Amino acid sequence: MNARAARARTAAAVAVLALLAVAALGVGAPERAPAATASLRDWSEFGLDPQRSSASDAPTGISAANVRRLTRRAVPLPGTADDSALYLHRASVDGARHDVAIVTTTYGITLALDADRGTILWRFDPPGLSTWAGSAQITTASPLVHGGYVYATSPNGLIHKLALASGHEAPGWPVRITPAPKTEKLTASLNIAGGELLASTGGYYGDAPPYIGHVVAISLANGHVDHVFNTLCANRTRIVDPASCSASDSAILSRGGPVVEPGGTRLLVSTGNAPYNGKDDFGDSVVELTLPGLRLRQVYTPVDQAHLDTGDLDLGSGSPAILPGGLVLIGGKDALLRVLDLRRLDGRAPGGRPRTGGERQTLATPGSQMLFSAPAVSHDLVVVADGGGTAAYRAGGGTLRPIWHNANAGTSPVIAGGLLYVYDFAAGGVRVYEPSSGRELTVLHTAAGHWNSPIVADGHVIVPTGDANEHSTSGQLDIFSTRG
Repeated sequence: MNARAARARTAAAVAVLALLAVAALGVGAPERAPAATASLRDWSEFGLDPQRSSASDAPTGISAANVRRLTRRAVPLPGTADDSALYLHRASVDGARHDVAIVTTTYGITLALDADRGTILWRFDPPGLSTWAGSAQITTASPLVHGGYVYATSPNGLIHKLALASGHEAPGWPVRITPAPKTEKLTASLNIAGGELLASTGGYYGDAPPYIGHVVAISLANGHVDHVFNTLCANRTRIVDPASCSASDSAILSRGGPVVEPGGTRLLVSTGNAPYNGKDDFGDSVVELTLPGLRLRQVYTPVDQAHLDTGDLDLGSGSPAILPGGLVLIGGKDALLRVLDLRRLDGRAPGGRPRTGGERQTLATPGSQMLFSAPAVSHDLVVVADGGGTAAYRAGGGTLRPIWHNANAGTSPVIAGGLLYVYDFAAGGVRVYEPSSGRELTVLHTAAGHWNSPIVADGHVIVPTGDANEHSTSGQLDIFSTRG
């Protein structure tokens, strides 16, 4: 072999080795585009998911660059929607594809609307509507969409299953979850877990007895009431006439209602004023139940439970929030936030003798006012709003660390697509913030309200306005959109 041939063979060998090395390192190979983050196209229940996180990293089509240019459409409603709306991208309704907004009013009228035109696609009026319309008999539960059906409440104590395509009631429905709809209100939002719809009851303004806060698990398939947990007279495992229980109240009144833990095998629910004995009466408590079955696992109750009860300072006015690190946050009408350990809510492992106390940390609510909202939780960022302020915290090391605060009122916040949205029910308007700093980017102007909260998906910000306690038969839904 001559020198030239040797050099050529050596060069070829080096080239082969280089190619092998490049292949092993992945360098020089055709680049793969990074996996696209799926856009947030649908918002199918209160809080976005069964954990009620009210947060998503997915792009929404709305950013800091275009949020000030959203177009507002004010849609008149045949009632007040004192809850949150739902949204579905390109859903099949009335024989065509639409971007659909869904709301339930305080008198149980459920509407599907074209979110881009503001037109009503279908309307469901619960039978008997005329007998309670304009009265104090109301519902404030946010509806839920699942499997081509809309689940919604009406003030006569019924849960309806409506075909998304038409608004028609499904066979075997509605399902009654209270025998006393004039004292047991369907207050908290619907949830879902393991093929069952989760609904709950509270009381009306003024706490007129008798009523019992209870959780009901209903089969999605056939409408059968599978399980019941009563937060008073808990030894009774069916829906009971509240007048037959020796205690009253213990409302499940928080916006989030039953909160499903990750994994779907347990849920948390908070209760309002009522007696507590650690055995079968659980007023002013955070209760953990198993799924399925709704069996009691453990309970947290503040040491001053009796004071909360007599002072109308419901612990359960706020929703439990599941935080990273195995923590739970609960805030109530006593203007306090309590951080709990999910593994041992009262500071001890489940199964021991009941006791009160055991929280890991106690903080003032953002405005030192009563809390009626559900927090938003995005990774370790937690945002809470009350009637006197909005604040953000970092969760870590078993506690919350405040990072920013302002004096703007708010209902249940939403973190979506890198922005924070808070409806200012006192002044009106959805305030849009940079989540980690609290810098306000803009205000989407609306009327004032009560418990209404925004949703954000697919280039839309949607919020109903108005106050259920005004007993109005008209209202408004504001839809802000990137589409002109």
